[in-house]
Amino acid sequence: MRRITREELKYALGNGTKVTLVEALPEKYWRDGHLPGAIQIDHTEVADKAGAMLPDKGVRIVVYCASTECQNSAKAARTLDALGYTDVYEYVEGKKDWTEAGLPLEKEQSKD
Repeated sequence: MRRITREELKYALGNGTKVTLVEALPEKYWRDGHLPGAIQIDHTEVADKAGAMLPDKGVRIVVYCASTECQNSAKAARTLDALGYTDVYEYVEGKKDWTEAGLPLEKEQSKD
């Protein structure tokens, strides 16, 4: 499985590289704060939702979750690989690493 570092991800996002960020945590954690522009697909739902939410199997996808201890991103990345996605990376250090570096998260307003 290919990995991407925070610096590599930050560079890709900053230079306009087309990257789809996928947070592999349950929706409530995504709502509380996610990497800029990230979509949310719980690792348990990747097989069901990937086709609709990620129609281009050749696009660069970076999957992340909470931290190095969290295995959701690894599970989601393996599922995407198995589904035939060809440019999947895992940001293993995840949200914890991103925020500890002083980088911003986006928050979603509750729908209720």
